[in-house]
Amino acid sequence: MPPPRDADDTPARKQYLEIKARYPGVILFFRMGDFYETFDADAELVARELEIALTSRPQGRNGRIPLAGFPYHAVDGYLAKLIGKGYRVAICDQLEDAKLAKGVVQRGVVRVVTPGTLVEPQLLDSRRNNYLAAYAPGPDRCGIAYIDITTSEFAVTQLPPDRALAELERLGAAEVLVPKSDETPPDLSSGLVTPVEPDWFHQRDGRERVMRHFGVSTLEAFGCDRLPLATAAAGAILAYLAVTQPPALAQVTRMSTYSTEQWIELDMQTRRNLELFQRSREATAQGSLLSVLDQTKTPMGARLLRRRMERPLKELAPLEQRLDGVQAFFEGHLLRAEARKLLGSVPDLERLVNRVRGGIALPRDLLALRVGLSAIPTLKEAMARHGVAERCAWLSDGLHASPETCDLIAAAIADDPPAAFDQGGVIRKGYSTELDDLRERAGTAKEAILGLERRERERTGIRSLKVGFNRVFGYYIEVSNTHRELVPDDYHRKQTLVGAERFFTPELKDWETSILNGQEQALDLERELFRQVCGQIVAGSEALLSSAAALAVIDVAAGLAEVAVANRYVRPSLATSTELRITAGRHPVVELALGDGSFVPNDTTLDTAECQIALITGPNMAGKSTYLRQVALITLMAQVGSFVPASSATVGLVDRIFTRIGAQDDLATGQSTFMVEMVETASILHHATPRSLVILDEIGRGTSTYDGISIAQAVVEYLHNQPAVAAKTLFATHYHELTSLAGYLPRVHNFTFSVTEDQGQVVFLRRILPGAADRSYGIHVARLAGLPEAVSKRAEEVLHTLESQATAAPEGGRPRRKPPASAQLALLPSDDGLSAELLALEPDTMTPLEALNRLYQLKQRAERLAQR
Repeated sequence: MPPPRDADDTPARKQYLEIKARYPGVILFFRMGDFYETFDADAELVARELEIALTSRPQGRNGRIPLAGFPYHAVDGYLAKLIGKGYRVAICDQLEDAKLAKGVVQRGVVRVVTPGTLVEPQLLDSRRNNYLAAYAPGPDRCGIAYIDITTSEFAVTQLPPDRALAELERLGAAEVLVPKSDETPPDLSSGLVTPVEPDWFHQRDGRERVMRHFGVSTLEAFGCDRLPLATAAAGAILAYLAVTQPPALAQVTRMSTYSTEQWIELDMQTRRNLELFQRSREATAQGSLLSVLDQTKTPMGARLLRRRMERPLKELAPLEQRLDGVQAFFEGHLLRAEARKLLGSVPDLERLVNRVRGGIALPRDLLALRVGLSAIPTLKEAMARHGVAERCAWLSDGLHASPETCDLIAAAIADDPPAAFDQGGVIRKGYSTELDDLRERAGTAKEAILGLERRERERTGIRSLKVGFNRVFGYYIEVSNTHRELVPDDYHRKQTLVGAERFFTPELKDWETSILNGQEQALDLERELFRQVCGQIVAGSEALLSSAAALAVIDVAAGLAEVAVANRYVRPSLATSTELRITAGRHPVVELALGDGSFVPNDTTLDTAECQIALITGPNMAGKSTYLRQVALITLMAQVGSFVPASSATVGLVDRIFTRIGAQDDLATGQSTFMVEMVETASILHHATPRSLVILDEIGRGTSTYDGISIAQAVVEYLHNQPAVAAKTLFATHYHELTSLAGYLPRVHNFTFSVTEDQGQVVFLRRILPGAADRSYGIHVARLAGLPEAVSKRAEEVLHTLESQATAAPEGGRPRRKPPASAQLALLPSDDGLSAELLALEPDTMTPLEALNRLYQLKQRAERLAQR
């Protein structure tokens, strides 16, 4: 509900209410002088969320309205907090000088800040993209468009509904636009879902909006001419930017259509299980695969590496090209060191160029742009000198030195410009004759004022007389009260202080006017010259963005080479076959955490012809989970274009990597741990192909033993026997009964992690070997975890009882346990009638003292039994 209007509203209040009515559901920052103010419900919300004081001001005859505000220069910090909590904020600024305004100061919203439209560097993570996405739902196909307005990346696609939602999850957009409807919007694990006008998603209007923006009559050149839902989503993004961030539209000069068919699809569970971008438990990047591989020096390189990890390729040629680039820097030690040193001085060229194109660049942004561009000629020369330009010409083809842009910035911008224009000194002396003349006249006037000070001291005899300046009163002559009788008659009083008086003279007033007018003219001219310089840079911005993209590619290649050298990685041999052969493979994260070369490497051989399913048994803590993940990570790293932690690796390109690892509830949808496990397993069985890699850990453990064994066995048989699903599979289990499957399923092979026992102590060797385990050593692990000694001892007794009740299986099989219903454990090893006595007790009829005495008697008998 909008705030109520009052007949006694002030003009400023009326202006606020009119502007606020145009932005429902958005917090309005209303500029008043040196403060941003919020009112009414906005003020209450802002005071609560930002933890600032909530005050009030009089309104009308009897009422008061809530008020919360802060200094305008602190806006970025407060914006960051509100945007981080999912709010949207409209920035309403003063559009004219308050001194020149007639009546109420003209104000207007200059932009609406939302999570997907951030442009402030201090509010953004420089090492990842900040996407605004749009989702256009349809009955059998859905459209997706996304844009990063800080880098100008704009792309669209059209997918089936289930894959479209998975693609939105992969993008991890900060904000997703959806059409308003009565239906529940898509449930995304991250990002703000923003319902907007359904008309923005109209297919015909969206198509026309896109064509009008790019000035074309067909969308064939963009590849989306026959993708109506994709163009509808793109049109919604353009409509949203026109309302929230109009300057950003000038940056949108390209749009691409993409297909997810060229990439490995990584669902949310796989990204989480493999800890690609953050550790699952701590939710931090440290300890993730990204933290190991990201040795990039530039923000562009960091963002590119992240995108590659999100989209591993399944095409051989581009992957070999990426590996060639890494190898060039891997072998060229001097080149790698020189290139990485140069890249370390390169700022975020992508976002700097787009700040210039969006009209929000500051003088220091241009200096940073010049520093980045100046590194390109040296880098190109170094790559040519080391032969990289010949071996991998594509690495440097996109680099443009852009000397004209560097020369323009060097000629126009001062070496140390101020942060803002109101101080002057942005444009270098000698760039503009007109500006130099204005500055000279202002300088002459200032010298004249200094001369005036000397003359007035001599004329009046007041040796302490001084000429000063402040922003409120301008130039003045200050005389202390002790010399007031010496003040000439032509002095006019301007300001009274505690111990002095300030005056002006007609001559001083004339010089003041000359200085202030000259300074104002100089500032206006500086702003205009700066806009002209930015305009010339924009004219060549495509070449600059090409250089930024090329620098990112070089940065990723050199960074991955640095990781490979430091961690002893090798170049994988890629193939179009279904084989996966890894010699002495290592987990890239765990081996660094352990340090000192203590990680035990292991081999892996999988292929759909002979060893399709590796059934892995072995003790807890022996290394099964680490091994499963390392095989998946090595495969993924190879298809990102990275060297891998192994002595050698032949990787047949996979189309998907599936993982079912760990146990968790989904409380939001009311799904139990076992239900989540079964849903994920079902998804794998429905979507896996012979070119997939499947990682399954402890399938069936969330239910009863025999249910679990039955489900696990059926899953293995299905993966083995269904030709359309026969994926390479690592299947870890504690159900030792499953090892008998290797006797009649020819492509199932048993493997186990070896252990040794020394005087009752279990030693985990971390080595995987052919064969099957006969024990899990779970009680030993429980003891290591700190389980009370009494509990672990009792567990051993129960285990012995259960094992003694096992029956022999048919010849060639493994022992099978009797059904649980036929086995009843005694309360104590030999209870000597204690059970009967306990059953005969009537606690409801006993006094507390009687119950306590009886408990002590039973305890004493139990202790005597234990000592026999």
